Amino acid sequence: MSREVKKVAALGSHTGDMTEAAAAPDHLDVVIVGAGLSGIGAAYRLQTECRGKTYAILEARDTLGGTWDLFKYPGIRSDSDMFTLGYPFKPWRDAKSIADGPSILRYITETATEHGIDRHIRYGTKVIAADWDSGAARWTLTLEQRDESGATETRTLTCGFLYACAGYYDYDRPYAPEFPGISSFAGEVVHPQFWPEDYDYRGKRVVVIGSGATAVTLVPAMAEQAQLVTMLQRSPTWISAVPGRDKVADKIRELLPPRPAHRLIRTKNILFGIGFYQYCRRRPEAARKLLTGLTTRILKDDRAVAEHFTPSYNPWDQRLCAVPDADFFKAMKKGKAEVVTDHIDTFVPEGIRLKSGRVLEADVVITATGLQLLAFGGITPSVDGARVELSDQFVWQGTMLTGVPNFAVCIGYTNASWTLRADLTSRLICKVLNHMDRKGYAAVVPEPRGELGEHPLLDLASGYIQRSIGDFPRQGDRHPWKVRQNYLLDSATTLRTDLDKTLTGTPKSAVRPPVPVS
Repeated sequence: MSREVKKVAALGSHTGDMTEAAAAPDHLDVVIVGAGLSGIGAAYRLQTECRGKTYAILEARDTLGGTWDLFKYPGIRSDSDMFTLGYPFKPWRDAKSIADGPSILRYITETATEHGIDRHIRYGTKVIAADWDSGAARWTLTLEQRDESGATETRTLTCGFLYACAGYYDYDRPYAPEFPGISSFAGEVVHPQFWPEDYDYRGKRVVVIGSGATAVTLVPAMAEQAQLVTMLQRSPTWISAVPGRDKVADKIRELLPPRPAHRLIRTKNILFGIGFYQYCRRRPEAARKLLTGLTTRILKDDRAVAEHFTPSYNPWDQRLCAVPDADFFKAMKKGKAEVVTDHIDTFVPEGIRLKSGRVLEADVVITATGLQLLAFGGITPSVDGARVELSDQFVWQGTMLTGVPNFAVCIGYTNASWTLRADLTSRLICKVLNHMDRKGYAAVVPEPRGELGEHPLLDLASGYIQRSIGDFPRQGDRHPWKVRQNYLLDSATTLRTDLDKTLTGTPKSAVRPPVPVS
């Protein structure tokens, strides 16, 4: 989508005469927070499975797209195939299975426009507080709204159900460790989360600190124009080459119409992804040999593979980094990129001095040190004026929380495409809303029967998770309180859940009439 089109969309949310969102009432049945991949998908499900419900999507930024509009660094792309990262109801039609950021943004924008979802988005609107009134059975949201000039005002909005689809990353504050001597560095320091527009790194020596998905994306993309790109890692990460195009998918799309082709390819990729994950978890040594063997076949350098691409942890203890068409390794073979495994001693004017004594000379240092977790877009709910301690709560079906009525969060898989769980969750929330209507409930809240064993919400060993997971709700030790990382099990059971067994309802007859919002 062009910058001009996005600007018009953003203005429409403020001017009041261009979109339905601007003229929406002060009370809504459902409020969705976040107009990214999850939020747009949630709105589609709400429109098609809960017809007649009034809703709005509140988006703090001036454009939709979430991650795929925010991040502008070179080479940004998906780390999952688009047949599973995309929506089940909108076929992915582009050639590449692993897609670049602009293509994904275009896909999300098309979805919002085709289904009229864009008319429900209120841009420049950030939720800064959310309080549940048990007597009135409704949320009061305190909003910070920004107009075209950048001026902000605070107002309130009420809703019956609040659905947080803003992910769990802090998009305002990346993880930024303190590096000794960094102020003495004569070059430039850039964080991928805040990539400068039209940044020119042609012919420069670049050091990328980090070894996660962002780093392995940046290296081959920048290597095309930089003099040399060095990825500096403290320890290796599992990196695997994958095809940029899915030849089997291409053949299926030649033979079948778009929708059945999309379903078949999606099923194929889901089964392959789950099968490979289970293989890695059940046979870690065999998986290690497989991955190191594939990398050795590409690099033809046993020593480099042993030193830089053989982690101490097993595959899928942390998320696997996929590199389409082996572009990362090809950049190394061309001499345009290198990997150094060492620790930083200090920054020096000419670059970075390592613990080994080597100095990496650099004109630019990219700190791809990762994101920080932030629970549910920064929304900390309160109930009847009392702040809810999220870490004291349990997650039901991976979405609703104990102690917080009519509130749900959208959390994707850690071992598969985010959208697989996100879409299931949105369909479950629609089931809950329809259940409330049938039963005459004004509110529902999940309540376990008996004590639950506590486990962290996310089970990966990645540093970004371990740093902040204590601030999140817990998962339990049994269904439906356990967050399973298995789409096959979830798809077979989630929508068949007996809601009466674990959701406690408040009848509409027990609720007082709401006080008008001023």
